[in-house]
Amino acid sequence: MGDWVHQLIEQSGYLGVAFLMFAETVFPPIPSEVIMSLAGLQAAKGTMTLPGVIACGTFGAMLGNTFWYLLARALGLERFKPIIDRFGRWLTMDWAEVQRGEKWFRSHGAVFVFFGRLLPTVRSLVSVPAGLLHMSLSRFLFWSTLGTTGWTALLAIAGYELGQRYTDVEHYIGPLSTAIMVLLVLWYFWRVLTWKPSV
Repeated sequence: MGDWVHQLIEQSGYLGVAFLMFAETVFPPIPSEVIMSLAGLQAAKGTMTLPGVIACGTFGAMLGNTFWYLLARALGLERFKPIIDRFGRWLTMDWAEVQRGEKWFRSHGAVFVFFGRLLPTVRSLVSVPAGLLHMSLSRFLFWSTLGTTGWTALLAIAGYELGQRYTDVEHYIGPLSTAIMVLLVLWYFWRVLTWKPSV
């Protein structure tokens, strides 16, 4: 995967970085670790600037983030009420819990969105609850852009500093992504086994 990503960035420059980060956000299997570290490597070679790489990576990712947010907001939470009522056991939630979550999100949504953007695996999912729970677009864009900029900058700077050893970025972050995924799966099974509907 790294070869064609490298080729696209070399051929398309900033536009390629933005496109790849947009695609990564919409289709998570494309790893941002590879995209941004390769872009950082190109900046180290002098074919692009590091601030330009970070800005374009952030812009592309935010296009994808906003796509998922607007889609989730258009769907709306109320559409899922019959599904939640019927499959609450497997979703490990009932409507009362959803309403409590909505109240929590109004107070702490900014923290959730900001820090969620800095976590591998989780960062691709943050837009959906923000949209479903009708977080204001301005707050979503502000906190999401802040967190996304931090993530893209971290990866681009790592690629810039590591040079040809840019693959080390994925070697470190890849296991972290896997660990987060495993924890999420274990947490889900624990919820299924222990979940009881609200009284």
